[in-house]
Amino acid sequence: MTKDVADTAFFQQRKAEGQVIVKDPPKFDLESYISNYDGFTRADRLRHIGSHSTYLAIDAYRTAIVEAKRGKNVKLYLDLVEDFAQIAPEDPVALTDTTWATEKTKKVEAEKDKLEHELKSYKNNLIKESIRMGNEDMGHFYYAAGDYSAAHKAYMRMREHCTSPKHLADMTLRLLLVSIAQKSWLTVQSHIAKVDSTQVKGDDKTKLEPIISACAGLAHMGSQNYRDAASSFIATSPTFLSLEPAAGITWQREVITGNDIAVYGGLCALASMDRSQLKERVLDNSDFRNFLELEPHIRRAINLFCASKYSACLEVLEAYRNDYLLDVYLSKVLTEIYGRIRRKSIVQYFIPFSCVTLDEMASKFQLTGEYPSIEDELETMINSGALDARIDLVDRLLISPPNNRRYNVQAEALAMAESYDHTLRLRLTRLNMLAAGMEVKQDKGGPKGEAYKDPGFGEGIGSSIRGMSSKMGFS
Repeated sequence: MTKDVADTAFFQQRKAEGQVIVKDPPKFDLESYISNYDGFTRADRLRHIGSHSTYLAIDAYRTAIVEAKRGKNVKLYLDLVEDFAQIAPEDPVALTDTTWATEKTKKVEAEKDKLEHELKSYKNNLIKESIRMGNEDMGHFYYAAGDYSAAHKAYMRMREHCTSPKHLADMTLRLLLVSIAQKSWLTVQSHIAKVDSTQVKGDDKTKLEPIISACAGLAHMGSQNYRDAASSFIATSPTFLSLEPAAGITWQREVITGNDIAVYGGLCALASMDRSQLKERVLDNSDFRNFLELEPHIRRAINLFCASKYSACLEVLEAYRNDYLLDVYLSKVLTEIYGRIRRKSIVQYFIPFSCVTLDEMASKFQLTGEYPSIEDELETMINSGALDARIDLVDRLLISPPNNRRYNVQAEALAMAESYDHTLRLRLTRLNMLAAGMEVKQDKGGPKGEAYKDPGFGEGIGSSIRGMSSKMGFS
């Protein structure tokens, strides 16, 4: 069946468009995996899995279509059925339920007219709280119907009618959710800054902090800013796992789960931090350890990297590549993240050696399909400046360039002498200016007739001259 699905026009077209198609079965069970999510992200993830995995396509689209029929997003249902009809045209679920679509469209339009009428009456009565709630209801409606642009505008219209910091925070959280649904990461970062600057205090402020950290990490990762993404995910408090709904949103189910934070944070940290930082900020972080326990293989990969077992670390990550390619957020940046981790591993592995055979490098770092041979990969790294080495194709060696330590020491000594000379000339210039009476007098607020004095100036000159004398061999 998988082979038949892979040969369908749908997947052939996606392959022609340059989309990644996963043919091997993933390690997760679809039903168990998707049970962790609610709201827009549930349907979004199902659709992503169905459109990228030939193995799970039929099950994912069936579940997504059933999920879509429970909501108000008629367009999503029609799009899912259209895609599924290209994959399994004989499946009963692939037939468009025109009766349901027509009736649901009428109900959605009727509800929209009702909400607009109520909002208009609230505006006529000039009651701020009613107008705020009316715009909020309109935002909820558009969000449920899948019109995220209209939902964003409706929530924005709440701003001038918010009468308390909590109302303002709830409105901004709703805008944040809609922006994440649109995957507009710059807008997400803007709303995160606004949420962080709200004047809510106490428990409400404490509840917002893990939400801000998790969403900021998602936005940074989507913008390919992996170091900031890692810092945000690592800073997320474990209380995120048991947070009560904020602004009516269960963030750990409707946006990002604890497992996602562990995977995203661990991979971004591996891609952007060195071994000492990974040890200190990730493995020894008692808060982030709560997330890593949900994904033990991520913790194992980080441990292996810190223990200089780079090939074993890469093997662990490669075993989960297909799973991560089916993640709606991670799939777009996975190739870059894995590439960074691999390049770091190669550089770190080569540091202790003066030369390594290319066959040894090829055995330690198995090819992933991006390059035809290890020589091509190493050549790309050398040309980009990521690896300081040379390739000997005759003897098939990767050679570290010769390092003249005596020359380096002498160059450092000359640079230090030039720095001291420059500093001394500046200080002598200042002494000459003071001797010529060009000092700056103290303001009127200070003691009368007292000139400005630089505390420690003489001592600084003395220590510099003594240091220079010592460096130059004078007693």
